[in-house]
Parts: sequence; C-alpha cells; structure tokens
Amino acid sequence: MKVFIRTLALFALFSCRHGGKTTDELYSRHLQRQVKLTILHTPAPGDRSQFNLLILNDGQDMEKFRVKESMDSLYKKGRLLPLVIIGIDAGDSLNEFGVAGKPDYLGLGNKAGFYDAFINDELYPYAKKQSGVRKFRSVAIAGCSLGGLSAFDIAWNHPDKISKVGIFSGSFWWRDKALEDSSYSDENDRIMYSRLKASRKKPGLQYWFYAGGEEEKTDRDKDGIIDVIDDTKDIMALLQRKNVVLPGGIVYKEAKNGRRDYNSWSAEFPDFLLWAFGN
Repeated sequence: MKVFIRTLALFALFSCRHGGKTTDELYSRHLQRQVKLTILHTPAPGDRSQFNLLILNDGQDMEKFRVKESMDSLYKKGRLLPLVIIGIDAGDSLNEFGVAGKPDYLGLGNKAGFYDAFINDELYPYAKKQSGVRKFRSVAIAGCSLGGLSAFDIAWNHPDKISKVGIFSGSFWWRDKALEDSSYSDENDRIMYSRLKASRKKPGLQYWFYAGGEEEKTDRDKDGIIDVIDDTKDIMALLQRKNVVLPGGIVYKEAKNGRRDYNSWSAEFPDFLLWAFGN
C-alpha cells in the first residue's frame, strides 16, 4: 500500500503544471542498497513524450550545483524543453564510480559495473514509469569529477538509451598503475583512455566537457598544462581520431580561473542545460 500511495503521489507531481521537486528511494538489487533520489521537473507537457531526462551523479549536491534554480530560470524564459532531472545520492562513490569492470590500481571503482547496471536496468525503467512516458525525447547523463568519469563510461556503454553526456572536471587520470611505477605511461595506464583506444564501438554520442584552469597544480608531463586539461583534451582528441563524433558533437568549455568545486561547476551548468535541452 505504501508503494502504491508513493507512486500516486509521484505521478500527481509529474502532472503538475508548475513543475516540482520530490524525493524518493529505489531499492537496487545490483547495489544491494536503497538509493535516495531527488527528482525535479518542469511543468508537464500535454504530450508526455516531449519530456527529456537528465540523470545526475552526486544528487546529494544538487543544491550546491544550483540545479533547480538553473532549470526553473531557463524554462521560465522559454529556453528549455520539458525536462525531468533525477539526482542520485552517492553511496560508496569511490567504489561505485569509475569504469565498469576495471578497478584502479588501489582496487577502487570495483562496483562501477553494478552502478552501471543500476542506471540501465533499474533507474531508467523507474524514470519512464514515474514520468508516464514510453520513451523520452532525449536522455543525458552528467557528473562532476569522479562522477563525470562515471557518467562518460555509462553513456559510452549505453548509447541505445543515452545520447548526450556532460563531464565537469572529469577524472580521466583514473589509472591502473601508480605514478611511482616506473612502467606507468599515460598512453596505456589511464583506464578510460586505454578502454576507448581499444574499443570498436561507434556510439554516436554528443559530449560536453568542462575543465578549469585553477583546479590543480599537478602536471605529469611537465608541459605547463595542468593534468585535468591535458587528460580531457586527450580524450576529446581520441574520440575525434576514432571518428566516432559527428561534426559539432563535442563542446569544450575551459574557464581560466575555474576551480574544482561547485561554485565553478554551477556557473557552467546553465550552458550545459541549454546545450543538452535548449529550446
């Protein structure tokens, strides 16, 4: 009975002409835990198939990210398509975020495959059911830092459902050897880069990347460019070399004074929303 009442309440919220916000919990058999969700949406369109979906990692930080403020402002200005945003509260993020099937050299990211399965098998059907749609007009996933790496990996694995991905300060340095290991190389030991290089997939995704010039001081190759910028540009260049991106399929935003924090990320979030779901 409680589940039925909750479902009715969510459906009523999604029918609201003024948009809304609610929270919910979804039990994941893949993650073996209750997953807390924060759900935002614009006013429901007459034709629910016009709803778009954005999945956000680190949903517990949506207020810091100013997600609702950005969505409401853009929609009121007529610049945003009908949209549902589902923020997923992080659980064991150091293990659930990463690259599916490939932990880092410390063994972190060992549950990334289960998190991927949660998104694909459990969250996506949940989102359709609660939104009252058979298929969303478009679906995007986004995240910051390690959540950005996770978003990229999940989108790459499921282009049948996801068409766009936003990566804010993505942790593309995620590696399977320590830097102190004399055999380490950027070419072979950055996990996502190596996986892309070996992949034969041509998923046809659209990508939005952000990096800030003041995020860190680390510069592995001593070229005067910090690693977060180097690593992001290396991923973009590899995507282009593999010819898996249509013209205009990559957007790159670099903020000279941007830091690795929600003040910097939230300043860029409206531009991401307009890119992904602009009217």
